[in-house]
Amino acid sequence: MRIERELMRGAGPLAVLKLLERRAMYGYELVESLAARTQGVLDMGQSTLYPLLYNLEAKGLIESFWDTAESGRERRYYRLTGDGRKHLAEAAKQFRSLATAMENLGILPGPSAAAAV
Repeated sequence: MRIERELMRGAGPLAVLKLLERRAMYGYELVESLAARTQGVLDMGQSTLYPLLYNLEAKGLIESFWDTAESGRERRYYRLTGDGRKHLAEAAKQFRSLATAMENLGILPGPSAAAAV
């Protein structure tokens, strides 16, 4: 399923920050991991990912550095900053509140939706 642009605008950065919370990754690795871990729902091309990464970096939520990959190739990696960790925690809290509200409306399945029927 393709996600509308407006929904991706909020979910994409949160998903990238969550992946980078675990470990530093380079761009193509992020693209592949997003697609695999979300069963293709958050499948974004490099032309979408890199502007998102540059924006997160400009906000101080991630930082980039050059390192040699296992293949021996130099790659630009991205990792979460301290501010990025704080932002991720707050954004995840907001997203959970939004999901609960959607459950209450019956848009998402959950205990609240079942009780409203």
